Amino acid sequence: MSLRKVKIENFKIFDGTFELELNSGLNILVGDNEVGKSTILEAIHLALTGMINGRYLNTELTQYLFNNAVVKRYLDSLSTSDPLEAPRIKIELFFNDVEGNNSLKTFMGGINTEKDKDAFGILFVIEIDDSNIEYKEFLDIPENTLPIEFYDYKWYTFADALVTAKNIPIKSALIDSSLFRYQNGSDIYISRIVRQILEPNDILKMSQAHRTMRDYFMANDAVREINQKILSAAPITDKTISLSAEFLSKNAWENGLITYVNKVPFQYVGKGEQCVIKTKLALASKKAQNASVLLMEEPENHLTHARLNQLLENIESDTKNRQVIISTHSSFVANKLGFDNLILLNHNGKHAKFKDLNEETSSFFKKLPGYDTLRLVLCQKAILVEGPSDELIIQKAYLRIKSKLPIQDGIEVISVGTSFLRFLHVAEYLDIRVAVVTDNDGDIDKLKRKYYQYIDGKIANIYISYDNQNRSEIEMPKYNYNTLENLILITNDLKTLNEIFKTKLTSDNAMRYHMLNNKTDCALSILNWEGSINFPTYIIEAINFVSK
Repeated sequence: MSLRKVKIENFKIFDGTFELELNSGLNILVGDNEVGKSTILEAIHLALTGMINGRYLNTELTQYLFNNAVVKRYLDSLSTSDPLEAPRIKIELFFNDVEGNNSLKTFMGGINTEKDKDAFGILFVIEIDDSNIEYKEFLDIPENTLPIEFYDYKWYTFADALVTAKNIPIKSALIDSSLFRYQNGSDIYISRIVRQILEPNDILKMSQAHRTMRDYFMANDAVREINQKILSAAPITDKTISLSAEFLSKNAWENGLITYVNKVPFQYVGKGEQCVIKTKLALASKKAQNASVLLMEEPENHLTHARLNQLLENIESDTKNRQVIISTHSSFVANKLGFDNLILLNHNGKHAKFKDLNEETSSFFKKLPGYDTLRLVLCQKAILVEGPSDELIIQKAYLRIKSKLPIQDGIEVISVGTSFLRFLHVAEYLDIRVAVVTDNDGDIDKLKRKYYQYIDGKIANIYISYDNQNRSEIEMPKYNYNTLENLILITNDLKTLNEIFKTKLTSDNAMRYHMLNNKTDCALSILNWEGSINFPTYIIEAINFVSK
């Protein structure tokens, strides 16, 4: 049994409603920081279990679960004549129909935002009872914080019946190996997982063995001597005061034990090893084994590619026949687990499934190795160039105009070869602001035909930047005058470039050949040049477009 779709309203980063359709098997959420990857996992787990941050919601209910902008609009409205309704969090989970599964029948109905009477699912809401008399008094004298004490949470089936988390037929397990919570030297996270692996009889034996240590501790001569000193030095009551260790409570053994790895306390083991152990233990726990939905937060944390590869193999083998939703920043994770399972998220609340891109674009990115695979998806804005020398010159131009590198403004400069259109398809799909810096190759009409769907502002977030003149000459018939190198020469002069490149060339054509044959060296010299240098207009236009 699996989730078909999730709808999230006013929860954390999501202002309004966010909707995401899911694969019944593997789902890989990729995107920049703060686009909502973790929030999606948290929302699903919260709606299925009533837990967040590893605790039940009744102890974790806070204003900060609500979207900040939604809360601000509500609080601002309280001082007006037309106050808004108190904000609420809604999480809708649509289940995949499993034919013959009678337990799902009670979850079918039209109490969902799509009014689909044949849909199966639950509605989880955190909302205020606005008929509450004390809440009405709050409205008369509003404060500057959300009145969280008036909020409650409930589950409804799509048939409009109240249920509890225990009644929901789909179970989830959330695995976040980056959490490190220690108490008395014991990692709470790993202790909880170990408890889930042990049988009840094992836990009983451990608890009994732990309690027998009390007698040995109290009988120790040093302890008895110290307790006698306390008794004689601090007569604060007629009863006996003594020091002991806490062995008697039911779970004392859990709080008092330390997990060791090769005789080293767990908290002193390397972070990468901790992540691997936690993830493997979590996958082996009863809760995970019984869960039909596994939620995993950035499994790549602190791991080398070799160790990550081993972990991903474990994930693949341990999660077959279950729905898995993984968040990641790693191209390696995406490549390993399969691009057809990618869901691309961006800051505008938009998303796209990789398999929904046209077949040629999807096939291209599947074959693209390494860092560039997700580089465009993970950036806020980008400038696309043809080659590495162009990339260096753009970096220098941005530094000259903005007094900082583009990456400091969240702008990636990406060398894409001749595959501009592939990257533009992704940028259009995700509404990423992108400028293309390209040569016109002496045929401006051909260039306009190539980029017809993007040129002249047809797509608001995409700008095609090129030199609008054909500069071909007959003096050097085999030389392409319509390149960035030649335009650098035209925009400056021979003397300036000789200074930059530390050359003594005596003609423009000699400089053209020098720049053609030494593209990367010349680009590096321009990047490192501290003196004055000019850049072609279309370079400046591209920079101004993406930096808006």
